[in-house]
Parts: sequence; C-alpha cells; structure tokens
Amino acid sequence: MKKVIVCLLALTFLLSGCRSFEEKIDGIQIKLSDSKITVDGKEITNDNTQAVYSAKDIVFYLAGQDFTYGEGEKQDEHEQSEADAHTVVHITKPGKYVLSGKLSLGQIAVDLGEEAETDPQAEVTLILNGVDITCEVAPAIIFYNVYECSSSDEETATKDVDTSKAGANVIIADETENNINGSYVAKIYKSYELSEDGKEIVDSKKLHKYDGAFYSKKTMNIYGGDQGDGVLNIKAENEGLNSELHLTINGGIINITSGNDGINTNEDNVSVTTINGGELNIICDGSTSEGDGIDSNGWLVINGGTVTAQACSTSGDAGIDSDKGIYINGGKVVATGNMLDRISGGSQTYVVFSFANAQKGNNTYTLKNSEDKVVSKYTPENNFSYLIIADDQLIPGDYTFWQNETQLSSGQGKNMQGGMPQGEKPEKPFDEQATPPEIPEGMERPEKPDGQRPQGERPEMPEGMIPSDNKGKEWGENIDPSGEASTTFTIKKGANQFFGVGPTTD
Repeated sequence: MKKVIVCLLALTFLLSGCRSFEEKIDGIQIKLSDSKITVDGKEITNDNTQAVYSAKDIVFYLAGQDFTYGEGEKQDEHEQSEADAHTVVHITKPGKYVLSGKLSLGQIAVDLGEEAETDPQAEVTLILNGVDITCEVAPAIIFYNVYECSSSDEETATKDVDTSKAGANVIIADETENNINGSYVAKIYKSYELSEDGKEIVDSKKLHKYDGAFYSKKTMNIYGGDQGDGVLNIKAENEGLNSELHLTINGGIINITSGNDGINTNEDNVSVTTINGGELNIICDGSTSEGDGIDSNGWLVINGGTVTAQACSTSGDAGIDSDKGIYINGGKVVATGNMLDRISGGSQTYVVFSFANAQKGNNTYTLKNSEDKVVSKYTPENNFSYLIIADDQLIPGDYTFWQNETQLSSGQGKNMQGGMPQGEKPEKPFDEQATPPEIPEGMERPEKPDGQRPQGERPEMPEGMIPSDNKGKEWGENIDPSGEASTTFTIKKGANQFFGVGPTTD
C-alpha cells in the first residue's frame, strides 16, 4: 500500500512540475515529421488557399546559371534535386502557430501577401515548442510578408524604436529545446542592366537574398516564455539570426554558431538590434573566414540580459559591431574580436581591454576587485585582440586582471595609446607611437571604410569616455606616453579602456 501511495505522489509531482512537449499551447498546432505533417491533428494539405499548406517550392540559388542570374558563387549554388528534397510548410494567415517535431529537410515560410506590410492585423506568432528543422539550401525559418511596424526612412531613423506591434514574432516555449539548422540564398536578380559590351552588370534590382539561417524581411521580436528557460539553438552555414529592418530580443536562451555574422540587421543607417533580456551566446566559427558576433547596420542597443559574442578568429571583425553606434544601458556583456567598434554611450559601466598581442582561444580571463572577488570570468574559444566587459558589478575601484594564473598589466608598449601633456606636441606622429594589435597568422587587416579612423590615429572618444593609463587620467592630462606597465586597473563609472594589455615584462 505504501508503495502505491509513493508512486501516486511521484506521478502527481511529475504531472504538476514538468510540462510535456505535447502539452497544448494555444494556437494552430503544426506537428512536423519527415513522414507526415499534421495541422491540428489532420494531415497537411497542398491547397494553397489554406492557412497552412505544404509544397515543394523552396526559394534557392540554382546551379549552372550565367552572370545575369545573380551574384552567387560556386559555393552558393544548389542543384534542383537538392531543393526538391525539401518540404516547405507555408503559413498564409495571421495567428499563433505552435511548431513541434522534426523536419530533416524543410522550411517554415510565413507569407501573408504583399498587402500585409501596411496591415496592422497581419501578425504571425511562431511558438517554438520543441522543434528541429534543417534546411540545406535556404533559411530554415523565414518571414516574407507580414506587418511592418516601423519605417526604413533614413532621415527619421533613431536608435529608440518600438517594435511591440511588429508582424513577425517568435516565442521560445518554456522547458523546450529547439534546433534550427539553416543555409542562405545569395542575391538573385529581379532585373538588371548590362554594360555596353554586355559583359557585366552595372545596375540591378534584387528578387531574393537571404543571408541568415533564421530570417525575417520585416521587423521581428523574439520572446521567452514565463520562465524564460526555453532554448533556441541556431546553426548557420552563413549568418545566424537576421532581420532586414529591426530585431528585438526580449527573452529566452539563444545559442548561435555561425559561419559569418551571428546576428545581422541590415538596413543601412536605419536598423536597430535591441536586446532587452534573455541569454545570448554567439560564436562565429570562421568557416567563411569572416564574421562579427553581432552586426547592426544601424544601431545596437543593449538594455538587459546576458550577451556573450565572439567574432571570427582570423578576420578584422568585432564581437559587437554597429555602423551608427553601440549603447549599453544594462545587462551583462562580454565580447571579443580583432577589431574594436566604438561604443557611443549608455548608462552601463564597461571596460575595454586592448591587448598588446593577439590572444589565443581557450584561455580563461578573470577580473577581480580589490577584495580579490571575481567580478567576471570568461574563456573564449576564438582568438582575439580586444575584450569588452560590461556589468553592473563593475563599480569604481581598483581591479586586477588575469590570464589563467598569470597576472596581466597594461602599458606594455605595443598597443599603448597615451596622451601628451596639455599644450605639448609629440616627438613622433601619433601613428608611429601607437601600433594596433598584431593580426593573427593568415589574417588580412581590412581597409577602413570611409569615416573610420586610419590605422594608428588617435581614436575619437565617446562622450564621457576615459581611456585609462591605470591612474584614472584623461586624454591630455599628463599621461606618460612611454607605456609604463601597471598591474592595477582603475575603473571609473562609465567608459574605461586599457591599452597594451599583456603579461608584465621587465
């Protein structure tokens, strides 16, 4: 009798404390399978008038075309037979759709029609409830046409955007693990203009180009569930998570391994990537020989959550990168890369460690406060030259910095960028005094785009930025340009930067 009671109690606990993948979540239930896909329990139809239907019509870059087809190269091409092996699950009506199950070769494609862009009712929410989708020729999940809540007007663009009414929404259901393995589609021309000799394209209009494994042509929001412990794993042949306008991450655990940029929002001088919460772990694996952790063609705004971002080991890319400015207002950020993208502002204290020599991956870097308490500890996999740490535990004071068991200091000379006493001129041009970090073997230093400072030129400091000589002095405040080493890293509230970091040398 006692055994029966114990078993019943255990069963009650399991039923009340753990949610099964099969538990009903409000929305149209799409159960994926390689043998049979069901929609609310019924086998999916190929009737394209339905809210959900399937077809063999995936958009991909076709092999064997001439230069008038698009801008793809050999590695971007796929045979028709490869595409035909994929099943596309089309979603054509507004609503909530709950995805579960596995599709070994397929895609979820959301398209409510071209009129949807201006229709506030054209909203689709995908609830990832234990789903596993692999697509070898294109994005595994793509939003084509839904409501666009924002504008792409460059003149009115701002870093402060409200995406709450966006038509593309994703929820990572609590207690689930979701796997998205995707490819990309290189640029395919809609129309083109040839040169006089007919041998090259001089102008073109785009029909298709989708760089990410998880892609939206419209502004997209990503949410976690009530507990925020649902996991989304993205494995990307090229880029990972992309939006053509804005992307807002509000929760969930998102792990991205990408061949190129982990996250990219790509409307020039307009797009905003906003991170309000959740946990984000990004690593660019170097398979395309380039890639930032997060790359916004407009702004990057981090208000909360935990962000870890690693750029490609062998290219001049950054852990966090933005064309219009990076703003860190809260949360925890650890980013590594071989290029430092200027942090424009924000209320969160952060520190930039600029190393005298390129660092090898799989070493542990530890920042300790004056009481020898660990404030930040990080073991990056990729090689890097710059490490950024932002954390609410970074309070003003003196710190020590360690690589494994070796204590580090700043001012080792190779990358020391000191100031001069006010009113004095340096004996040498600034670009001869300061040498950027050594580039890893096999890596080419990229040319700076227009508007970025030349190699070695004194950087333009963000408002409130204090490039430190470890004594808390500001530019032009009699900083010793010789690069005297110090094992004390004095951090002030706001922005801090230390140059020439490395093991102390005699």
